[in-house]
Amino acid sequence: MVLEIRPMTERDKPAVMAMLRDTPEFKPVEVEVAGELIDAFLDDGLSLGYCLLVGEVDATVAGYICYGPTPITTGTWDVYWMAVSAKAQRHGVGKALLAATEADIKNTGGRLILIETSSKPGYEKAQRFYAKQGYDLVSRITDFYEPGDDKLTYLKRVDIVVTKSQ
Repeated sequence: MVLEIRPMTERDKPAVMAMLRDTPEFKPVEVEVAGELIDAFLDDGLSLGYCLLVGEVDATVAGYICYGPTPITTGTWDVYWMAVSAKAQRHGVGKALLAATEADIKNTGGRLILIETSSKPGYEKAQRFYAKQGYDLVSRITDFYEPGDDKLTYLKRVDIVVTKSQ
């Protein structure tokens, strides 16, 4: 398996949109918004503040991540979207996309990375994934998306290096 992480291009959009539509957790309106962000990124590049990467496995788009600096903050970034195709899950694509994102954020002076997700049962896999990647659950807003669907916010600091004493 050859995994490559690179900036998204126009030719990747159909595969990313199909992946988003095939992800049962995403509602059609969410897929539509993701498509609008993709178009904005492809039309205006980084000038809008969004960064989009894809993960290719053996020359096939297998994952996607969208992130950018949080407006009116110093060094805080948001991961807005992340998806990995069902076939590519549990093969390191998501981990590699998130690691590339974290490295980019750290290299540009970022301090904090926030990821928001739903509390609905279908999102437990994402919640476990974020925790495994070193993100801490720092807030829960009850009934945020709709009654019974809380917004969970995960946080990771990338400006502090923790070393274990021997």
